[in-house]
Amino acid sequence: MTLKLLVLFFTPLLAGLMVYLVPTAKGNSFKLLLVFAGSYLFAITVTHILPELYRQHYEVKLIGLFVLAGFFLQQFLEYFTSGVEHGHIHSHDHTHNHHGHTHKHHTVSALVLLFALCIHAFLEGSMLAQPVTMGFGYDVNAVLLGIALHRAPAAFALMTVLAIQLHAKRKALPHLIVFSIAAPAGLLISSYFVESKLLTETGLIYLYALVCGNFLHISTTIVFESSPEHRFNIWKLGVAVIGALVAVAVEYAI
Repeated sequence: MTLKLLVLFFTPLLAGLMVYLVPTAKGNSFKLLLVFAGSYLFAITVTHILPELYRQHYEVKLIGLFVLAGFFLQQFLEYFTSGVEHGHIHSHDHTHNHHGHTHKHHTVSALVLLFALCIHAFLEGSMLAQPVTMGFGYDVNAVLLGIALHRAPAAFALMTVLAIQLHAKRKALPHLIVFSIAAPAGLLISSYFVESKLLTETGLIYLYALVCGNFLHISTTIVFESSPEHRFNIWKLGVAVIGALVAVAVEYAI
């Protein structure tokens, strides 16, 4: 539990503080890191988490409904975050035009942005609670790695956006700390709920399914958005395949 809490807290905190060392994240390396993280998260969801969910619980129809609900919940949250949780950096209203389509990214207040991101992070942290519920086949460390990989660029993007929006990096620091606390809080609170019988094992399974939907939305968005105008990029495809293979290796090597 302690290791999970430390990873969940320090990964986004340290990644967010990188804005003091790296002025911008518009380089190709950052995009490739995002693609790797997204592909890993997608693969670990479809090869590891979802099969375990269905294996552990007989009410499979309801699991599918919760996965769908999680998918659309994430879509709703992204209305308030403009995609910061998957590394998007938008500092102000602007439009792009690809193939005649106009995409407008609105600016929301720092607190609304933070609140939406914290809901997502809280749910992610809950994925690591009580792995016994998922049976011995569920490797919580593989899921922890996926969460850490995608929270790092999210924290960096959050700090970049807020530093511009609040006109000072130091003003953005309290937001980063709150964001870093959200996932550990999700882990602690959901663990407490299960241990105190406030949340049944069935309830926890449904919570996992909800977060699976979140993961599917985020991971596929990262991978698909990495190729604007649907141009083929061998490097991004290669990194995506490597990310998926790492997830498969983690799944079948343990």
